[in-house]
Amino acid sequence: MEPNKRVTNTDIHDLNQRFEGLRAYEIVQWSVREFGSRVALASSFGAEDMVLLDMLARADARARVFLLDTGRLHQETYDLVDTARARYGIGIEVYFPERGSVERLMMEKGPNSFYRSVEDRKECCRIRKVEPLARALSSVDAWITGLRRSQSVTRADVGVVETDEAHGGILKINPLASWSEEDVWSYVRDNNVPHHPLHDRGFPSIGCAPCTRAIEPGEDVRAGRWWWENPEHKECGLHTKG
Repeated sequence: MEPNKRVTNTDIHDLNQRFEGLRAYEIVQWSVREFGSRVALASSFGAEDMVLLDMLARADARARVFLLDTGRLHQETYDLVDTARARYGIGIEVYFPERGSVERLMMEKGPNSFYRSVEDRKECCRIRKVEPLARALSSVDAWITGLRRSQSVTRADVGVVETDEAHGGILKINPLASWSEEDVWSYVRDNNVPHHPLHDRGFPSIGCAPCTRAIEPGEDVRAGRWWWENPEHKECGLHTKG
């Protein structure tokens, strides 16, 4: 696929048909072969992203991986970044929020405005995550994510390949779209992939420290994210459809 070439709906349909039944690793291989340095993995260092980092490192040791450092991450996330750097020899690109926007938010609304309403929470996510993501994706033609259909109601229709209209029509590649949680953890165990220690403490999803908690037995895997909101609101804006 030519750099910067806009992907059509026909292309997306053909790619999804082509990838039906392929192993996730084969899709990752295709991604780096097709886009080279113009594709990157967005990683929060949760289990799905560590699986993809492991696959990406096997496919191309020069592959790009980036972290959105919101300034509110768990210390355990930073520890795992160091572990991953040492294990895979991949430099992790880091994108921070724009300083002035964070300073204004903190001055005008305080450090915990995200608890007050969905609108305030999304404002915080926009400043700390969505805007830095736009900068991260400005230098790529495709990005890889750990989205899975079984994670939540907001992700039930995720395709293996999608057009990311919110970021100029670049390609969004979700190699684990059809995987179950057991598939993820089987890969982690079978390949000795480092994993986030909070997973062992009941955190199935990893995000910002104030917005992530452990879940109770039987709860949805996304129940620990923004637990004060209804399930249909539980996205930060990184994975909007347009």
